[in-house]
Amino acid sequence: MQIKNNPLLLNSGIVFFLMITFVLTPLIGTVPLDSSIFESGSMLQRIMLEIRLPRLVFAFLAGFSLALVGTVFQALLRNELATPYTLGISSGGALGAVLAIKTGFDIMVWGFSGTVIFSVSGSLLTIFLIYLIARSRFSLTPVSLILTGVTIGLVFSSLILFIHYLADFTETYRMIRWLMGGLQVSGWKYVFTLLPFVMVAIIFYYSQANAINIMSAGQDLAMSKGVDVFKLQKRSFFGGSVLIGVLVAFAGPIGFVGLIIPHLMRLIAGPDHKQLLIAAPLFGGGFLVWCDTAARTLISPAELPVGVITAMIGGPFFIWLLIRSKKGI
Repeated sequence: MQIKNNPLLLNSGIVFFLMITFVLTPLIGTVPLDSSIFESGSMLQRIMLEIRLPRLVFAFLAGFSLALVGTVFQALLRNELATPYTLGISSGGALGAVLAIKTGFDIMVWGFSGTVIFSVSGSLLTIFLIYLIARSRFSLTPVSLILTGVTIGLVFSSLILFIHYLADFTETYRMIRWLMGGLQVSGWKYVFTLLPFVMVAIIFYYSQANAINIMSAGQDLAMSKGVDVFKLQKRSFFGGSVLIGVLVAFAGPIGFVGLIIPHLMRLIAGPDHKQLLIAAPLFGGGFLVWCDTAARTLISPAELPVGVITAMIGGPFFIWLLIRSKKGI
């Protein structure tokens, strides 16, 4: 059911969903809350202000980023199976992270661990390689970008397996755990680091919403309409890849959010990216907050990686979406 002709209904529904999300999820946890949460300096107040609220906001920004970049990549690549990781960014970040774990690089730089630094470096290396290879073909066509990203991703994945083979049991456990994705943050450092990247991305993408609408119909049409296709592709892919590279460094690869949320919102709201670029990221942020809430409470006091939750929900749900759209419902 599309409600693209009634944006007020769609926006009201998303706002209501986010209100419920931000009110209820901080109250859910292994430690029950009571009136002492209002006492200055109390343990419960510290739990709320230093653990639950930062984690909630970080989860929201992560889901927002994945859904935003997924929406743009699906439009520019004209492929509904495109994800924020299509260009191999997660593989580059993962390679950096497992290298840091294997080498024991535990030095802190500006408050960030060696794993984060290596992961960001791996993501940036991937972006640089994609740009060089695509530039050598004198084109940033969707096909060349996808092929380049997939190829680099496979090469990096083979290197990750090689490092796994050389690792001992403890190192292997840490590598696998990181690759499952997680949002275990304490304090506001990661939130304030990620926020500027998110703000720049949403402002740029929303300013290009009309051009993205035209691009999603084809490059030839876009050029005939005066869209600078090469510049739009280069800036969009580079900006999105940097945002996702930073996110992967902080949280690891979290799958399916950037795939199913844009697809779902496109089915509901229609193809206009002036609406999608607001609706999809907001819903994606709320969705990941609920997934993270489930991850930290389902087997309490232990905690599941949030990537496991998104995969368990996202896989069957995406199959259902494909069947539903095929039937034209």
